[in-house]
Amino acid sequence: MSLTPLMFRSLVRLVTSLAAQPAGSVTTLLYYSDLLPQNVILERLVRHELLDQENYLFHFLINFLRCFL
Repeated sequence: MSLTPLMFRSLVRLVTSLAAQPAGSVTTLLYYSDLLPQNVILERLVRHELLDQENYLFHFLINFLRCFL
């Protein structure tokens, strides 16, 4: 099995989540990158279901933000 279908599926899920709920998606990225300030109101926006095993690009963005920012 090639990587193209896996990455395409992950890209579709990432774009769909960013388009459907942009505040929740960005908040989740920042929360798991340890860049979100300690605020209860912001932590309510975090969507833990976005962090499943097949969402490779979401995990890549989290690790990228964790390393470089």
